[in-house]
Amino acid sequence: MSSSDVISLVVGLAVLGLVLVRQLATRRLSESYRLSVILAVIGAVEFVDFLKGHPGNPGGIIAAVVGSLVLAAVFGVARALTVRVWRQGGQLMRKGTWITAVLWVIAVAAHYGYDDLVAGHITGKNGSSVGNATVLLYLVISLTVQQFVLLARVKRQEAAGEVPTEGPQVPVNN
Repeated sequence: MSSSDVISLVVGLAVLGLVLVRQLATRRLSESYRLSVILAVIGAVEFVDFLKGHPGNPGGIIAAVVGSLVLAAVFGVARALTVRVWRQGGQLMRKGTWITAVLWVIAVAAHYGYDDLVAGHITGKNGSSVGNATVLLYLVISLTVQQFVLLARVKRQEAAGEVPTEGPQVPVNN
């Protein structure tokens, strides 16, 4: 394993840890996609930089990335179904469950597994794999789809008058 692979792995695990902490914390559910757009632009720049190391036939790489992004969307939908949403003080709140966390770990593993299976032999000029070059795009798509599904769910619940006004109950240890 090269030093760039080790660095990518450490950074990936750190990002996954941050995502898990933020997903399991009680937070406001944003109705803005501004951060998603910013991260998508950064992810696209990283991917274009990766493609510059492959001037030949990028079609196979792009096909592999499209498949990976479809996986990201599927996991985003699945995780959205595990997140609790409620209205508190006029604000939409959200909190993931342990199932949300497990799905995140599986989603990241699926991204790298799919990359290894479909495009594992393709590396860029700095030795990074397609999976490393597209992990930010993968996370952005997955998070954005999750947010979209959560907001759609809330709209349906509000139309039916079913949005809870209390968050998840935390057990008290005596």
